Amino acid sequence: PSTMAARGIGIDDVEKAIAAGNVNLPTGNLDGRHQTFSVEASGQLFDAAAYRPLIVAYRNGSPVRLGELGRVIDSVENDKQAGWRDTTRAIVLAIQRQPGTNTVEVVDAIRALLPAFRAQVPASITIDTLYDRSQTIRASVADVKFTLLLTICLVVMVIFLFLRTLSATIIPSLALPMSVVGTFAVMYLLGYSLDNLSLMALTLSVGFVVDDAIVMLENIVRHMEAGQGVMEAALKGSREVGFTILSMTLSLAAVFIPVLLMGGILGRLLHEFSVVIIMAVLVSGLVSLTLTPMLCSRFLRSHHQQKHSRIYMALERVFEGMLNKYDRSLQWALRHRRFVMAAAALILVATVLQYNYIAKGFLPETDQSMLQIYTQAAQGISFESMKQHQDALNKIVFDDPNRQGFFSSVGSVGGSSNSGFIFLHLKEPANRPRIPNQTMAGLERKYGGIPVLGAALRAMSPLFAHRPTINEIMQGLRRKFATVPGIAAYPRNPPPIQIGGQVTNSPYQVTLQSPDTEELYRVATEFERKMATLPALQDVTTDLEIKNPQVNVNIDRDKASTLGLTAEQVEDALYTAYGQRRVSTIYAPNDEYSVVMELQEKYQRDPSALSLLYVRSSKGNLIPLNAVASLGTSLGPLSVNHLGQQPAVTLSFNLKPGVAIGDAVSQIDELGRETLPATVVKQFQGTAEAFKSSLTGLGILLLIAVLVIYIVLGILYESFIHPLTILSGLPSAAFGALLTLKVFGYSLDLYGFVGVIMLIGIVKKNAIMMVDFAIAREREGNKTAAEAVYEGCLVRFRPIMMTTMAALMGTLPIAIGGGSGATSRRPLGLAVVGGLVFSQLVTLYLTPVFYTYMDTFQGWLERNFGKIAGFGRPHLADESASTD
Repeated sequence: PSTMAARGIGIDDVEKAIAAGNVNLPTGNLDGRHQTFSVEASGQLFDAAAYRPLIVAYRNGSPVRLGELGRVIDSVENDKQAGWRDTTRAIVLAIQRQPGTNTVEVVDAIRALLPAFRAQVPASITIDTLYDRSQTIRASVADVKFTLLLTICLVVMVIFLFLRTLSATIIPSLALPMSVVGTFAVMYLLGYSLDNLSLMALTLSVGFVVDDAIVMLENIVRHMEAGQGVMEAALKGSREVGFTILSMTLSLAAVFIPVLLMGGILGRLLHEFSVVIIMAVLVSGLVSLTLTPMLCSRFLRSHHQQKHSRIYMALERVFEGMLNKYDRSLQWALRHRRFVMAAAALILVATVLQYNYIAKGFLPETDQSMLQIYTQAAQGISFESMKQHQDALNKIVFDDPNRQGFFSSVGSVGGSSNSGFIFLHLKEPANRPRIPNQTMAGLERKYGGIPVLGAALRAMSPLFAHRPTINEIMQGLRRKFATVPGIAAYPRNPPPIQIGGQVTNSPYQVTLQSPDTEELYRVATEFERKMATLPALQDVTTDLEIKNPQVNVNIDRDKASTLGLTAEQVEDALYTAYGQRRVSTIYAPNDEYSVVMELQEKYQRDPSALSLLYVRSSKGNLIPLNAVASLGTSLGPLSVNHLGQQPAVTLSFNLKPGVAIGDAVSQIDELGRETLPATVVKQFQGTAEAFKSSLTGLGILLLIAVLVIYIVLGILYESFIHPLTILSGLPSAAFGALLTLKVFGYSLDLYGFVGVIMLIGIVKKNAIMMVDFAIAREREGNKTAAEAVYEGCLVRFRPIMMTTMAALMGTLPIAIGGGSGATSRRPLGLAVVGGLVFSQLVTLYLTPVFYTYMDTFQGWLERNFGKIAGFGRPHLADESASTD
């Protein structure tokens, strides 16, 4: 600016000269008698060398060229940004797939292009892959595939242990590939891909798609053991349980119908999962009603023709012993019906209490081997100082033994100048170095000086060492970052699915809004301070930045007007000098570039440079800006944020280890009720908002699922009463699921809730088998309700145990599995396993007792109101389907 001032050139003169000297306008065509020519003028300048001789003005008859007034160089558009790959300066290109495309396919296509890109860049530039999202997806899918295979093997093993013959084992096992293949066909027609959700749905369905075939096979085998021929047993046995299988299949598929109709984020997340399970169940039901009886009639041998091994007889004695013990305990339960009903009532109350007190989450955390670290320094920090502070954090990350690679950056277009970002790619969990157990380390510090005991502790310490989890890595980094003064770092484990929200330092957000900005800023500052004291939260930050140092240019409008200047000219000159203004554009053959004008760096450090800026007035005179403006300093906002056209302040927070989002939301809601005035509105954003809406949505979904099953069973049985008997075991399943999650330290998140919904469909199968048999016996007219249900429980004991064990083994690998993403799937498996085990113990006794009470209640209705539609004796199938 001093050179321009000495030559009487205003900063706006330079801007206009650059804009006028670099033009790219249409210039028309010449249309001759025989040929047409396009007119191409050389008004476009393409590099810094072409701009240097550009004439800005004439002084004393000599041209003043642009190169004489400053440095004209080819450079980057914004030099207030910096990035590092580990410790080397770098540029990161983040590639995102388009909606509807497959991540793995996109990554494979990009990798195919990389060799061509590497061949085109200079040898001094290397192109490396910092993070590949498909690696996590491939590992997770491979793990789910292994879980699926293991599940199939366990289910087949259960079938073999109960039936103990190869032919009888193969027949229901064929339902597995038939169901899987049929489901794949439907997935292909619907355009679904084979991802984690669909594979997990198939894995879960393995445990119960064989249930229908098991029930069919077991009933046919029972008739054969009673002395009937193979064909006769196949016909009679399939006719007996055909309605039972139809009821189990339709009611299980009906559980997921409400999920298909759900909207919002929950509907999108669970839609494909539900379709896969529904199709697997329907295909398995069709196979059981058609293929299984045919295979039984062709490949089963008559009971009298079989020679049994010692193992067979030993297992038979075990099953007989179990049946005898169940027989005695069932007789006791039927004699003490009030005690059983009282226990059921206590379980119902305990289930409600557990649901109210269990920690509730949303999307389970998963170790994707990456961390996002947002950094923030003091307001008003310079770019150079910010780089130094960020570099101190970079050294901590670089020295971390769990680091695979990282990228760090400071400065952003349109962002805060005091913020930065670190993307840390971690080693895979199996490759991370082991760390000592904290308890053993404490004992070693305390007793290490004792000769014998200290040596023993040091020898045993490696045995208790483990590989760090992603939360342990975050906590370790958080402690190290706290030692760096002048900058704060907020590590976060990115969620598997990003749900709305803003880009903030921490993953969860709550927004405060009020039309009165003064009150809003005061209340938000106090609310942030109190949020930081809540026991569930850490890394509480705010986007309220109102203490940024600023230089105030106070324009004397009267004086400026007298001299021929306007406020617009003053601010325009300031923007050109200090705002990295794009004054022109270079249109190259393959791209376009901006021509950026600003003062040299040494003149941007001191506000006194304002006195060197000149602007040409409307009268043609050069006026120094300090002649029409004075300078002052103050603190002001770095940015003013709005949400829905209202001033807003967003507070972001993270969860302390072991804390569920539900606990955090409850504490923030309570704090809001205590401290926020009525004029300030609080609302959660992103994942926190989705969680709050999911609490209502999942509860309604659960109630609708139960209602749909009740309606389906009511239609099938033509009764309002006995569907209640079938559903009586649901509280025990929910109790077992919630208790298991609590014992193993998991919250009731989305996957756990899906497990509870699945239990609704699985658990009622036991009751259906008992109730169907009892109703058929009662219909014959020679059995009371107690006698009929008692016989039904004993006859159906083996298929009930088989189907429950098959479902249990089908879910167990998910509950205890490892590998990529296993921690996120584990709550689903634990919920189903715990619910199955507990409900199995309860429903074996509760269902027959409840059946007798419902039969008494139905008789009372008939005596007092007659056979009102829906209250009469239910129908199962045609009269020919009688049991022997």
